[in-house]
Amino acid sequence: MLDMQKRLSNTFYAIISLPATAMGFALSIQISALSWLLSTKYGLDIHEIGIVWAAGPTAGILGQVIIGLISDKAWFWGGRRRPFVLIGGTLAALSVFLLPRIDEVASLLGVSNLLVVAVIVALTLDLSINISFNPTRSIIADVTPDGIPRTKGYTWMQTISGFWGVMAYLIGAFIDNYALITVGVFIVFLFSVVPMFFVTEDRNLEVKAAEEAATVTEWGQLMRIYLAHGFSWLGVQSMFVYIIAFIQQHVVAPGPEAAAQSGHVISISFAVMNTVGFLLPALVLEPVAERIGRVKTQMLCIATMAVAYFLIAFSARTPVALYMLMAVVGVGWSAVVSLPFAIMSEKVDRSRMGFFMGIFNLSVVLPQLLSTGVGGILKNASDSSILFLICGGCLTISAILWALVKEKTIHAVPQATLRATSH
Repeated sequence: MLDMQKRLSNTFYAIISLPATAMGFALSIQISALSWLLSTKYGLDIHEIGIVWAAGPTAGILGQVIIGLISDKAWFWGGRRRPFVLIGGTLAALSVFLLPRIDEVASLLGVSNLLVVAVIVALTLDLSINISFNPTRSIIADVTPDGIPRTKGYTWMQTISGFWGVMAYLIGAFIDNYALITVGVFIVFLFSVVPMFFVTEDRNLEVKAAEEAATVTEWGQLMRIYLAHGFSWLGVQSMFVYIIAFIQQHVVAPGPEAAAQSGHVISISFAVMNTVGFLLPALVLEPVAERIGRVKTQMLCIATMAVAYFLIAFSARTPVALYMLMAVVGVGWSAVVSLPFAIMSEKVDRSRMGFFMGIFNLSVVLPQLLSTGVGGILKNASDSSILFLICGGCLTISAILWALVKEKTIHAVPQATLRATSH
């Protein structure tokens, strides 16, 4: 074990954040470029785009649970999570490479229906992300003690991942999405593979007797967390997939340049959101959570996001107005992708973290699947502003549900305990 891991240094926190960053970068590419490519290059309708997006979450319903369960018990290539990160990262990089080549893949396979091939490519990408996302998040819980060090691990994860997510959106906005995809192939592969050789996993994750009472699975609390997180993701995923419809109707002027302008506005919007999303976790959310608790911090951030969604529905009619409100959306986004992991991980048996991370993922993929129904609503709606009314309603429900989750007191971990835990 390297000294940085024994000391839980900032360098170590940064390194264990990179695999999740790789998957986040792949997801950023998917969010920034997939709907745009399917709409502008391949000419798919908005409801067909929803079908493509639904393919991955459908497979992920069982994918992450199974991978998590297997990784809890498996040990090969010198690790429990390492093999799945290496395999998933490689497949994700390959899938990103194929995104702008769907027509070429269809021609190679002799398939005339682009929708079928688009679903296959999107499914492969999402499965790859699912294979890796669970282990990349579980390994942070595996190598950090409960309490503040665990919270620090996940806030650092979001800060590092969010920074690179912003880079993804900026590349898409100021160069183009094809450049983003090219860069992404290398980022996803390197950030997945290289860090795994600098982290030592503990082969024995049995729960210690002294900790057992605190790590018995609290199923009632978990269900509240799952529901709260699920409504957050229903609102977030609906925005990711269908914001292009809102932008094309209300933000950019119709005409021959509308396609390029809408892609630019999407990229800038998500870059702004993710800039706030990566700055807040380590700099703001971690110290605020220490003072008022993680659950209350999460609830306040989600409520802020709900307000921003409602304001977008009624007042975002220019790119600048949309960018300003997407910065407010970023407050909630910074919490959605960081704090719930720390909150959930301390209510379960640590030796089964992969399994519970997989179950936790259902509160993401099921809402992603349900969000396809929003496409049907938008198809029949005369005003696409209804998208953000739906999103705001989902986040409001989420904030109420987070208020029902019991807070676990965070205690600082003495340095002596950190050193002992690291061995």
